Amino acid sequence: MSIATQTPNRMQVASEPVQAAPKSVARHRAFPAEPKAEQDPSAESDDDELDLRQTIEQWRQMIVAFVTRIAVPSAPPWMVSMLIHLAIIVVLALVALPRIAESTYVIEVSYAEELGEQLFDDSQFLEAIEPIETDPALAFDAKEVENPLASSALPQFKLELFNAASEMETPTVGLALSGREPGAKKAMLAAYGGTSETENSVELALNWLKRNQKSDGTWSLAGPYKDGVSGTENSLAATAMALLAFQGAGNTHQSGEFKANVKKGMDALLKMQDRDGSFFSTQRIQSSHQLYSQAQATIAVCELYGMTEDSALRDRAQRALDYAGSIQADDGLGGGGWRYQPGKDADTSVTGWFVIALKSGEMGGLSVPSPVKDRISRFLDNVAAIPGEGDNFTDGSRYLYRIGEREQRVSMTAEALLCRQYLGWEHNDGRLLAGVQYVGENPIDWDAPHVYYWYYATQLMHHMGGDAWEDWNDVMRKALPAAQVKTGREKGSWSPAGDQFGYTGGRLFMTCLCTYMLEVYYRHMPIYQQ
Repeated sequence: MSIATQTPNRMQVASEPVQAAPKSVARHRAFPAEPKAEQDPSAESDDDELDLRQTIEQWRQMIVAFVTRIAVPSAPPWMVSMLIHLAIIVVLALVALPRIAESTYVIEVSYAEELGEQLFDDSQFLEAIEPIETDPALAFDAKEVENPLASSALPQFKLELFNAASEMETPTVGLALSGREPGAKKAMLAAYGGTSETENSVELALNWLKRNQKSDGTWSLAGPYKDGVSGTENSLAATAMALLAFQGAGNTHQSGEFKANVKKGMDALLKMQDRDGSFFSTQRIQSSHQLYSQAQATIAVCELYGMTEDSALRDRAQRALDYAGSIQADDGLGGGGWRYQPGKDADTSVTGWFVIALKSGEMGGLSVPSPVKDRISRFLDNVAAIPGEGDNFTDGSRYLYRIGEREQRVSMTAEALLCRQYLGWEHNDGRLLAGVQYVGENPIDWDAPHVYYWYYATQLMHHMGGDAWEDWNDVMRKALPAAQVKTGREKGSWSPAGDQFGYTGGRLFMTCLCTYMLEVYYRHMPIYQQ
């Protein structure tokens, strides 16, 4: 809502003149003289001016009498001066007030676009954002840097919002997670295209998760909500995914609107971890879900440590990272990544979750050995699609699900390219540019839901920035809030009906992935800062 003056074709609200006068004068004017036929408007204006002069004269006489008869004889010189200046101010105010009150104000009411409008006017401050140097912790050379977060302090950055500059101190846990902090979250939301609708959707989703947390602190894939996974329970994955949704919005076990839920969930998650660092070995989980769940739990505990530096979490997070390295498949055909069983085989899908887990640990200053990252890079080289006869795409720009397959998949391409970004590919790498273009040709379409693909593509595009991100976000920030349940018991969630993997993860799976996407503006700082 904005206020303008004398603008046509708007709703006008005109205020009546306000006249200040002593009570005796006000009583006299409450009974106006009988109206004259065809009274001259100029004469009425002259009467108003005369009344105003009489009113001011009465006030002047009262002030002079007070000053000369009461204040001056008993007051020190400084007080006399103060009273005289005060009297002058009052008289000037009485002269100006009627003219101000007679002004006509126009109230202009505007509405947000149907499914999403910028929460702020980016043009007011985006150009004022100072360049941010690329954080070496976010784009490192896996062969040369063993632990990029263990050395020098990270650079400070400043965002200038509207007319006030807000200088935020660089957090010790690393720049990548700093967008979730209260002082930066609002700025990141505006700078990268968040809307009031996206934030409202996040709030609704977190409240849905809050309502469905069990008394022991865990969450369930099976229910008690509608469209849970039937016949398969995995409280490890459900709890880790729910925690990531809360953490993505800046909540930890120490602070935030939902800190009580995070604390209960964290305690439940840590009870599942064994001495080796595994979470799934203490649970009865379907074999094909074990390492997915392990990676998700590792991300959750590493992020919690990174966001809080809680010393009680450091050993737990480091153990999970060490365990991830110990169960990585050996080099060779199918090696270099992770799949369903520890140390056996690899696919792009499970590997992507572990890459994010390793990166989350590094964001918190934990240690990830370089050989682990080197093997991941070699696996991605081997799982890249090779152009065949009639194919027209850049070698290394599209990816397969497993080594030896021939079907290139846009979902695996988005996931693999995100891994490449985390493992050090430059922003202008031709393979990355070609792959991003391919992903951009497959935007979000709720007629054929595929939130798993959208989750990775959203992160890829966010880190890429520029037109690729803006085009993707223009669709994403409208389509996801529009599909969210707005009423009833499942208010705040997303239905898994029709989704490519909705039958596997159910409503909680869908809701968490959609929430991660709508938190993308501040969940992780973009890798390539311009």
